[in-house]
Amino acid sequence: MDNSKALAVLENLGKAIKGKDDVLEIVVISLLAQGHLLIEDVPGVGKTTLVKALAKSMNLEYRRVQFTPDLMPSDIIGVNVFQKESSSFIFRKGPIFTQILLADEINRTSPKTQSSLLQAMEEGEVSTEDRDYVLKKPFMVLATQNPLEYQGTFPLPEAQLDRFLMRISLGYPSRENEIEILENYQGIRNLVDVHPVVTGDEILEMQQSVASLKVHYDILSYIVRISEVSRSYEDLRLGASPRASIDLLKASKACAFLRGRDYVVPDDVKEMTIPVLGHRLILSPQARIERKTIESILKGVLKRVTVPVLNHE
Repeated sequence: MDNSKALAVLENLGKAIKGKDDVLEIVVISLLAQGHLLIEDVPGVGKTTLVKALAKSMNLEYRRVQFTPDLMPSDIIGVNVFQKESSSFIFRKGPIFTQILLADEINRTSPKTQSSLLQAMEEGEVSTEDRDYVLKKPFMVLATQNPLEYQGTFPLPEAQLDRFLMRISLGYPSRENEIEILENYQGIRNLVDVHPVVTGDEILEMQQSVASLKVHYDILSYIVRISEVSRSYEDLRLGASPRASIDLLKASKACAFLRGRDYVVPDDVKEMTIPVLGHRLILSPQARIERKTIESILKGVLKRVTVPVLNHE
């Protein structure tokens, strides 16, 4: 299985974001799985730079929307404008008509505006009053959000969160990496070392390869069992939905592809469980009081599920 182009994108991202190889792998896996990505972190750690580097690596159309409290759905989707010459309305497309959309600080706007992304993220289409528009592929939404304790933020509704394949956090760089950033910050900011390494058509081919990858029945059963355990887990008020199971399968396939395999192993599923399920689950009140984390709970879920033993020789 030829994963060289995916590895080239991964290497390109590493030129812009230093010392975060594990996080960058999640970005590429999300792209290969035809998913959307939520990046949650404090301001100033390189979230926007990461998205720009991804778009530049593939030479795809890129738009950025700064989400603010007064942003309206029409500011994203577009609006009908009256043409005096023809005495008719024409639809002026909004920034969602792109291929890589950066929804910057998505939780600074109202749930109504956040929800304007739902159809595009789920179906790859945009519906207006008079017609439906099919968005150009590949299409990917990468949204950044600040921690909820920051002033002026709105929690994302469960329906919105469920449309994101995975959630990641960049975190602060190590001391050595931060020194390297300081030494080269102008070049990193302008992405001078990042060049297109793959075309949109090649991305679509890789996405198709990932989607057609066959998965053993025992792996499917393993994924479903993880979701089932989460639904009855004592520290969770809301467990994983069937959509979450599907997304865990898609991410596990993409992970296998990035590793150069044409089959999924249990380690792929375990590696993808926290990024895929972490933002979809809701803690029980008691777990909140005890300050338990989703990550620790998901590790507990995984421990309760028997890992299948497969033979791929």
